[in-house]
Amino acid sequence: MIIGYARVSTNDQNPELQVDALEKAGAEQVFQEKFTGTSRERPELSQCLRMLRPGDVLVVWKLDRLARSLKDLVEIVQDLQCVFQTKVATDSRRSLPPIPRESCH
Repeated sequence: MIIGYARVSTNDQNPELQVDALEKAGAEQVFQEKFTGTSRERPELSQCLRMLRPGDVLVVWKLDRLARSLKDLVEIVQDLQCVFQTKVATDSRRSLPPIPRESCH
């Protein structure tokens, strides 16, 4: 399953551009929220990540919509036990290939 995650930082921003890109990338379900990147509490992201299963693909508009920092991105991948692939809808060069389970900690 292809699952999308969109985040905007303020109530004034509209996630429509992100959602459109995620749907064009094949997202069957899109989780959306309005939170700053510094907020640790992101309930829609938490729900999205809990929903991922082996073989699923997580699509984000840009990596900065998923994680606040590289460290945060690494933690997200490790927490998911490396069972998914991440695709960046706006730049395929930034997509992350699936990580073989034997490479995970």
